[in-house]
Amino acid sequence: MANIVLKDARKKYGSVEVIKGVSLDISDGELVVLVGPSGCGKSTLLRMIAGLESITAGTIEIAGRIVNDLEPSERDIAMVFQNYALYPHMTVRQNLAYGLKNRNTPKDEIDRRIAGAAKALEIEPFLERKPRQLSGGQRQRVAMGRAIVREPAAFLFDEPLSNLDAKLRVQMRVEIKRLQRALATTSVYVTHDQMEAMTLADRLVVLNAGRIEQLGTPIELYEKPATTFVATFIGSPSMNLLPIEITRHQSLAENAVLPVGTATLGVRPEDLHLPEPGTSGNGFSIDVTVAAVELVGAESYVHGFLADRHPVVFRVAGRSRIAIDDLMRVHADFKSLHFFDEAGRRLG
Repeated sequence: MANIVLKDARKKYGSVEVIKGVSLDISDGELVVLVGPSGCGKSTLLRMIAGLESITAGTIEIAGRIVNDLEPSERDIAMVFQNYALYPHMTVRQNLAYGLKNRNTPKDEIDRRIAGAAKALEIEPFLERKPRQLSGGQRQRVAMGRAIVREPAAFLFDEPLSNLDAKLRVQMRVEIKRLQRALATTSVYVTHDQMEAMTLADRLVVLNAGRIEQLGTPIELYEKPATTFVATFIGSPSMNLLPIEITRHQSLAENAVLPVGTATLGVRPEDLHLPEPGTSGNGFSIDVTVAAVELVGAESYVHGFLADRHPVVFRVAGRSRIAIDDLMRVHADFKSLHFFDEAGRRLG
């Protein structure tokens, strides 16, 4: 068990700084997900925690120890990679036991740990098989088992589900969440998949160009994105962002005021709706020309554009009869709107 603390952590490759002063306090037993687009620095940051990348400045603490200069093997962490990294010539049992044998762990203790991990991961029938005889999902369970038998202070996951198909990714992220809660081991998880991030995380860290854009629970980031970057990255489909001109001061909740000038209005697709018959649809309204209708089961997403060709997406229940080129008026309650200044920072 351990907390992980980063204080102004930085990483440079030559003159290029890719991690730009990240400070983060991960509590004992917490699962924190680092999420962001390709190139934002999330995997580099994870590798810095693991000791696979050196730290240029700042400090990293694990369980109260500054580990900047410690080798990965000395940090009491276990890492799960996207490519499984299993030894192909060894059986599952031998793969699970390998790291423990190298640490001179007694045989009865190795057997106990393997039995516990195999039961938890439901890989008991596969212990005598070799990796080539397993499916992708089974291999990933073995990779997780190898981390679990270490009984480390922290788990580090580097996009472990990216090689799996969509259905199996859903099953495995449920399994990872269940195991992490059962083991109560501090975990840092990297993904570019915002749905994976939202469902797994106790807290989310959204990274953008080597900096923390916002930190909080998934629902906090979804309901109150701090910037337009977070607003568009968290949520699928993305939040609609519309340029607006504010001609007079407008009061918002919590004593915030919309200043006069150029701003951005944000509204989630699910907060835009067709007015009920016989109602005037009070609130914010826009006219959308339909370009495509995307049926996703119990609901449909309608993609269209405004008169100025600005794209808009809204959601309707069920199998919609809306057709391409229809002109639809959609509404949103004022309380569901988000406002951002010219720099993309949240107002109110």
